[in-house]
Amino acid sequence: MARARQLTVVQMNDSHAYFDLHPELFWQGGGATYKRVGGYARIATLLQQIRRERAGRVLALDCGDTLHGTYPAVQSHGRALIPILNELALDTMTAHWEFAYGPAGFRELAHELDYPVLASNCYEQDTDALLFPPYSVREIGDVRVGIIGIAATIIDKTMPPFFSEGIYLTLGKRELPGYIRRLREQERVDIVIVLSHLGFPQDAQLAHDVPGIDVLLSGHTHHRLYRPALVNGALIIQSGSQASFVGRLDLTLEDGRVTDYQHALITLDESIPPDPRVEELVRAALAPHREYLAQVVGTTEMPLDRYGILEATMDNLLLQSLLELTGAQVAFSNGWRYGAPILPGPITVNDLWNIIPVNPPVSLCQLTGQEIWDMLEENLEHTFSRDPYQQMGGYVKRGLGLRLYIKIENPPGLRIQELYVGDERVEPDRLYEVAYVTSQGVPAKYGSRRRELDVHGVEALSRYIARHKQVSAPLRGTVVAI
Repeated sequence: MARARQLTVVQMNDSHAYFDLHPELFWQGGGATYKRVGGYARIATLLQQIRRERAGRVLALDCGDTLHGTYPAVQSHGRALIPILNELALDTMTAHWEFAYGPAGFRELAHELDYPVLASNCYEQDTDALLFPPYSVREIGDVRVGIIGIAATIIDKTMPPFFSEGIYLTLGKRELPGYIRRLREQERVDIVIVLSHLGFPQDAQLAHDVPGIDVLLSGHTHHRLYRPALVNGALIIQSGSQASFVGRLDLTLEDGRVTDYQHALITLDESIPPDPRVEELVRAALAPHREYLAQVVGTTEMPLDRYGILEATMDNLLLQSLLELTGAQVAFSNGWRYGAPILPGPITVNDLWNIIPVNPPVSLCQLTGQEIWDMLEENLEHTFSRDPYQQMGGYVKRGLGLRLYIKIENPPGLRIQELYVGDERVEPDRLYEVAYVTSQGVPAKYGSRRRELDVHGVEALSRYIARHKQVSAPLRGTVVAI
């Protein structure tokens, strides 16, 4: 009879460079509530506790969206995170927003990490060579572990073009069976773990389509899985976002398969003391920016967050600022998922950068009514496609100045039932003046008379809040599922 062996996998995903404590939203029976959680110093403490408890049998993995997302990270092109991440002593990671520094910039960052970046689906355009190693083999105690990385496939499809300069990405589905065979037959691993940034719907479909995965660590969609999903023999977990949670998976293995497991989604609340060494590294990373980011620009009457798939209060505030700045009829922004909530009370400069850390210029263009219709249908398909592999990340595109009535369950191109700008039905041939931020707000194939203003997103927000002193951005029913 084979001897049972133990392995603990600790997952971090979508931390988005949230260095320290921040407000987080939690759903309860009576609705939303908020508390302060998170930060890398608490992750460090938790990792140390688990490593002591499970001596020599712990694997710590990061699904990516780590080196981008807050002002100190973006201003340093990700380098402010490097000493902190190296102190955590992770085993490996994969990526998504890391490509915001360009593939060459990201590869430079990867060389500064003490552990490898894995991406079995990311290739150089000129040579078809892999940009990063596809897999890693780790000896964790008496368990030989094979880890295959899959980076976000949308990097060269819906993200700004400079994210994918000189590279292309596949879904990873075609490559995965070959790497699983190599790990099983040549590397003689005891367990195969897929480290993915595709998103939970795609990861569940991938596990269904590709046999031989023991554990799939999922990122990108910010799901809080309080128990694993079991698909085609693969255990799938995902552990929230913004360094607010860590996932723990305790595995028992016999004869090269998982025979038992225990899972916990751990909230990094203030009951977990910060590790002093990492806390000092965090303090040093934030020190050059602390005075600037602490400036108060106004107040909010209500909590602002980004947790609604159809509409969100945080994005309504951004769109209100665009409409007031430009006088446009309609404003659009991307359906981002990142961004810690802002509680009623003071709004700081730090909050503004958390809303839109890419800080793109405010732009204007003209769209025909038909283009608005087609753009929104495309976005709805990217969000709700019945084929998970066609889902392209993010929530529904944010809009203000319009009202959209949809049937989510309808086929592609047929979801919109009614579309209004102001109080009038959209006319297909009419031109509408539209304000937007980033190419994801209005993709380049739509519109005419495009022009950038000499005002960026953070400044637009700051001006709007300073003018109104106290702001509110309630849900307006902009997108209604009927």
